[in-house]
Amino acid sequence: MFNKILVAIDDGDNNQHILDEAIRLAQAGDAQLILTHVVPPLTEIYPEPGYIAAHGYHPTIHGETAVTYYMERLQALEQKGIELLQSFAKKARICGVDVEYVQATGSPGYMICKVARSRKVDLIIIGRHGRTGLAEFFLGSVSNYVLHHAACSVLTIQGQIDRHEADSLVIEAASI
Repeated sequence: MFNKILVAIDDGDNNQHILDEAIRLAQAGDAQLILTHVVPPLTEIYPEPGYIAAHGYHPTIHGETAVTYYMERLQALEQKGIELLQSFAKKARICGVDVEYVQATGSPGYMICKVARSRKVDLIIIGRHGRTGLAEFFLGSVSNYVLHHAACSVLTIQGQIDRHEADSLVIEAASI
């Protein structure tokens, strides 16, 4: 079975489902959970504030103001991540699971694999948003990166389809 399970947490809607599955696996095998959240570089989240005119791009924030702007955003993201990790760690402890949490900054896929190696985990549990085609090409896929670069087993948890979306899929299939 698994002794250490890294659970990759992001700011998505699938987190609760991922955590529930991780707790279930940890309880079944008396494993420790290592909840991990990665704050991506600000350039991936916030493009440089500015505007595009016919003759080129013009930044609207310069120098020290830009540094202050980005530092405030980074601190807000880090605080939100810590609060999320603390909340999920509390739930795992209530369920009787040994848990710790880690927050890192960097490219999410790379950092998840790095934390997994440094903590010598047996399994990574990660959500999958279900992006395909151009969305996956342009936005990337953290779960795909982890699947191909992790030094341990990886369990991907598919995002749950909301009821309205599922109903529309059934209607579309029925009309074909």
